[in-house]
Amino acid sequence: MVLSDIACRNAHKSDKAKDGKAFKLFDDKGLFLLVKPTESGWGKWWRFKYRFDGKEKQLSLGTYPEVSLGQAREKRDEARKLVAATIDPGENRKAVKEARADSFANSFEVIAREWGSKKVQTWDEKNNRSKRMLERNIFPWLGAKPIADILPKDILASLRRIEERGTIETAHRTLQICGQVFRYAVATGRVDRDITQDLKGALPPAKGEHFAAITEPKEAAELLRAIDSYQGSLPALCALKLAPLVFVRPGELRAMQWQDVNLQTAEWRYLVTKTNVQHIVPLSRQALAILEELQPLTGHGRYVFPSERTPSGIRCMSENTLNAALKRLGYGKDKMTVHGFRAMARTILDEVLGVRPDFIEHQLAHAVRDPNGRAYNRTAHLPERHKMMQQWADYLDAIRNGATVLQFPRQT
Repeated sequence: MVLSDIACRNAHKSDKAKDGKAFKLFDDKGLFLLVKPTESGWGKWWRFKYRFDGKEKQLSLGTYPEVSLGQAREKRDEARKLVAATIDPGENRKAVKEARADSFANSFEVIAREWGSKKVQTWDEKNNRSKRMLERNIFPWLGAKPIADILPKDILASLRRIEERGTIETAHRTLQICGQVFRYAVATGRVDRDITQDLKGALPPAKGEHFAAITEPKEAAELLRAIDSYQGSLPALCALKLAPLVFVRPGELRAMQWQDVNLQTAEWRYLVTKTNVQHIVPLSRQALAILEELQPLTGHGRYVFPSERTPSGIRCMSENTLNAALKRLGYGKDKMTVHGFRAMARTILDEVLGVRPDFIEHQLAHAVRDPNGRAYNRTAHLPERHKMMQQWADYLDAIRNGATVLQFPRQT
């Protein structure tokens, strides 16, 4: 008689189990359930008995109840088909397992990490950044795939996801890193050629209007220390210190008004010049300290950063003041501009700190829409943006002070 599910479920309670020894319950066509005592009770294993090349063999089909009676029969029937086709099910399983192991050993992620370990003895900050870009943008979709099976369209699909976030420069850098991984795979005999060469021109240009910007953490740390050494006026120094903390457009920073700043709620609210809608900038503890230091000097007037040539304070700081200050510090317009602090924040928040792109885009006062195409309101994700701005200020303090800051926990 063939087995029933009740018989399988109660096998350890049957008369055969009374002597505490292993026994078998047979089903049909070579399938049976091996029942034997274990330290924690009774275990039940499915086995398929078959003959191949004149020898009797057994194939494990899993355990009951994880593999039900019906599922065990399906596996038995599949194995019988292999036998009928003169294929040994046991040897076939070993071959499949070895093929999977070989596929994993030659997966894109394994080769990429191998490339990284060969490139440097220990990942330095720059290479850690490359590693995080792969972990965030490529591995989730292509990491487990054999590198030889990856097509240009697969890489392009991952790059399109980055492009949709508005981080075109990151898409270009990710493509470059993928190219290095493929060239390493060519050198080690895993693939025949670097397929990323087929993607030249597939991405839009990395930059439209060019504003020089420093986006490497080490160079950013040097810039911050240079700003601390600035010997100009206090308003100019405070504006330079505040620029990386709030990363607003230069004209909006220069036109900052005391009436728009709320030191109690730690927020600065103003109308964005490009869209004429109100924008909210959460102020970190570091930003508040800068404003509180400057308030006794300019707090009686309209502008936080008044023109140095107009003592009455009826005009804000000129647009050349801060870029000229950067130039005096050795950062000409071909290396860094005040507008470049936006690119610095956008790049490092995304690639180093792993902040959600929509939080960053909101804080940059870019047009961000929900899945239905509606524009998010100005208060969207405000608590999260407060946390992000404090995290950003703390990160800048850390690298300014010489700390080795490689990675922060990613926002979820």
